[in-house]
Amino acid sequence: MRFVTIHRAGYNEPGIWFDDRVIGLRGAGFDDVISVIAGGADAMDRALRWIDRPPAGETLDPQTTRLAAPIPRPPKIICIGLNYRDHAEEAKMAIPAVPTVFAKFPTAVTGHRHPIVLPKNSTKPDYEAEFAVVIGKGGRHIPEARWRDHVFGYTIFNDVSARDFQMATSQWMIGKTFDTFAPIGPAIVTADEIEDPHHLAISLTLSGELMQDSNTSNLIFKVPQLIAYLSSVFTLEPGDIIATGTPPGVGFARKPPRWLKPGDEVAVRVEGIGELVNPVVAEP
Repeated sequence: MRFVTIHRAGYNEPGIWFDDRVIGLRGAGFDDVISVIAGGADAMDRALRWIDRPPAGETLDPQTTRLAAPIPRPPKIICIGLNYRDHAEEAKMAIPAVPTVFAKFPTAVTGHRHPIVLPKNSTKPDYEAEFAVVIGKGGRHIPEARWRDHVFGYTIFNDVSARDFQMATSQWMIGKTFDTFAPIGPAIVTADEIEDPHHLAISLTLSGELMQDSNTSNLIFKVPQLIAYLSSVFTLEPGDIIATGTPPGVGFARKPPRWLKPGDEVAVRVEGIGELVNPVVAEP
């Protein structure tokens, strides 16, 4: 199934993108997608029964439905840097021996078709296509062998980065967490629909030009390793998002560099999940 967050009538509500329709879940007793995730098997069963016979007014056209990020305010946004070997090489950084971890604040989140707003105080905004994991069952000290028990599904992530702020210090987060710098979506695809998350094509086009083109088979640290490593330090919670890193082809590594500019459109594609599209605008 594909879970989304619908924005209508001035509020957000969870929904399921099912074939050629989107069905709202508020009437089924769900306030948000996290409540479905945290509810486990019982919640999934209730959602399935609801979409089998949705009441009038709960079925929407996905082409005209405005979507927020599937989880507009994730409990944690956990990002992994330098997790594709060839990206680490293009960045002229050492291949990490352990995962490089940073975070974004929830205020950075935006959704499919919503604009990436370029801040006035940065001159080097960049793009990063990423495959992301959505945690289902939380936990601490999760062994690699049990990783599937803790994954609800997968989504698409764009780790937009202000390189001038990022590289001004050894701590990357300040350049990663401007408002709108975490586009997510358009949907969360449940884990049962992705047989192997480590064999998915991933790409990014910028105003129609292919900039990144790779496969999640090139990840240095795979999903089981990331879940085990992260949960050895802190508790993973339902709705946490782990952005697994970006492949080569980012703007700052190009000659000359290719920075995001107003009027651009960024499209990130991940096999089996879909396409996340965002226009680029200047901060007013």
